Amino acid sequence: MNTYKEYYRENVVPALMERFKFKSNMEAPRLIKITLNMGLGSAITDKKILEKAQEELTLITGQKAVLTYAKKSIANFKLREGMPIGCKVTLRNQMMYDFFEKLVKISLPRTRDFRGYSDKSFDGRGNYTIGVKEHIIFPEIDFDKIDKIKGLDICITTSAKNNEEAMELFKQFNFPFK
Repeated sequence: MNTYKEYYRENVVPALMERFKFKSNMEAPRLIKITLNMGLGSAITDKKILEKAQEELTLITGQKAVLTYAKKSIANFKLREGMPIGCKVTLRNQMMYDFFEKLVKISLPRTRDFRGYSDKSFDGRGNYTIGVKEHIIFPEIDFDKIDKIKGLDICITTSAKNNEEAMELFKQFNFPFK
């Protein structure tokens, strides 16, 4: 079975070169990294939520999640500078392609009432951000052991120069747009 990285080299690059008339295959946009971020405001009062979220994010990605800390204090939220309030993972190379394949083929179609993602979530430089309301769409998460459903952000960073190139890259990977 071909990996998504091989699929990119053999199918996506030639299609992008033909579409945008690139002279070299190095000009074709590619995935650089995928960042998953889980912000947990409720972790201020209960540290176990943060540990569980870190464990679940590690399960989802196959790479250990690191804690993120508050940059400044906000008295109304009982938040102090330096308190752990979330976790994140940055995926690159083969792990990134494996996660992206799982995301497109398995996880996103499992989303409740899923009709595709908006093509307006590009940032102007070819990067795409998805907000996932329920982390239980990932097959690694055992639904019976979940204490609380958490959301997460997925940022997909590409080398595309503009949104049009990035959109074509995602379409070649069969990303589900509306």
